[in-house]
Amino acid sequence: MVGTVQFGLRYGIANRAGQPGFDEVCDIVRYAIEHGATTLDTAAMYGESEQVLGRVLETTGLKEKATVITKVRHLKKMPGERMSGAVEAWIRDSVESSLRNLRLEQLPVVLFHDTVDIKYMEALLKLKEEGLIRHAGVSVLAPDQMPQVLATPGVEAIQVAASMLDQRILRAGDLARAAEKGLAVFVRSVYLQGLLLMPEAEIIPALREVIPVRRALEQIAADAGLTMTEMALRYGLSLPGVTGVLVGVEMLDQMKENVRIAAAGCLPADLLEEIRAAVPTLPDTILFPGNWPGAMK
Repeated sequence: MVGTVQFGLRYGIANRAGQPGFDEVCDIVRYAIEHGATTLDTAAMYGESEQVLGRVLETTGLKEKATVITKVRHLKKMPGERMSGAVEAWIRDSVESSLRNLRLEQLPVVLFHDTVDIKYMEALLKLKEEGLIRHAGVSVLAPDQMPQVLATPGVEAIQVAASMLDQRILRAGDLARAAEKGLAVFVRSVYLQGLLLMPEAEIIPALREVIPVRRALEQIAADAGLTMTEMALRYGLSLPGVTGVLVGVEMLDQMKENVRIAAAGCLPADLLEEIRAAVPTLPDTILFPGNWPGAMK
C-alpha cells in the first residue's frame, strides 16, 4: 500500500525530501502499481493529495488498476450543531468532493477519520447503496476503540496503527478478531512516522523515552542481518489478518526499496517473538503522533 499524504503536503517527523513534484509522483504510482502495490491511501485533509492523485491516475491511465482509500472530512470541523440531516449532508458533500478530486465515478473505500464518528455509519451505507462508494469503514485511533468497531454493522474495512513499538492492538487480540469477521485490515504507521528510523540524535526531547527500546530493536535487527527499515515493514506484514501495510513515500527510490522489502515476506516466528518480548507498552505521548509537539491536528 502507498501512503500519499506526502503528495499533498510535507508530512512526517523524518521527512527530509518534502513534497514531491508531479512527475515524481507519476513515477512512484506507476512503479507501485506495476509491482503489485495497487492500494493508494489518501484523504481530503491531506493538503492537495486527492487532487494530485486524481491527476496522476488520469495521466498515467492507471485508474482501473488502483484501489483508492480516502476519508470523510473530519466531522469535528463541521460548523454548527451536528443534527442528523446536517451530518448526512456533510458526509455526502465530502464524498462527492473526493469523487471530483480523484476523478473517479465510484470511491473504492471510504473511511471515517475517527472512531467517534462511527455512529454515523448509516450515512456512509446510504452512499454505498447509491453506488458512490464500494466499501465503508473507519480509521481506528486507539486500541480501546476496537470493540465498538467490531460491533458496528456495515464496517467492512479498518485502518489501524501498529508497529514494533506499538503492539497494543496485537496483544489485545483484536487483529485476529477483525480477520475472523472478514474485515479488510490496513496497518499504518509501521515506522511510527519515522521515529523508528531517524538518527537518534535528531529525536526531540519529548520523545527520547523511546531511545532505549529503539536500541534494543536495532540490536535485534543487526543480529538478524536486517536493517531497521526492513524489520519494521516485514513486522507489519507478519501481523495476523493484515490485508495490507501502508507506507508513505516521497521519492521513487523509497518505493523501489519498499517493493524489494515486501517481496521478502513475513519475519520468522522466533524473530517476531524476540521483537515482542523486547518492547514494553509505551505511553500515548510516544505512540500517538497527534500528541507530539507540532503535530498536524
